[in-house]
Amino acid sequence: MIDQEDLIRIANMEMPFGKYKGRVLIDLPEAYLLWFQRHGFPKGCLGELLEFVLSLKVEGLEGLVRPLRNLPKVN
Repeated sequence: MIDQEDLIRIANMEMPFGKYKGRVLIDLPEAYLLWFQRHGFPKGCLGELLEFVLSLKVEGLEGLVRPLRNLPKVN
């Protein structure tokens, strides 16, 4: 289940490894996310977030997340 804190993470968290290391999750190319879909998303929170980012991009909703950049974490 994605919550408000996860949306803020998607808008601010950087990819920790790979070709796009350092790029914010919402800015990852759809093709890269589709590669993970075919080969397996990472385990845990990162994989769940990447899977949700792909869903947002497929539905054309990534613009809803971008305004959440640089917001503080939700307690």
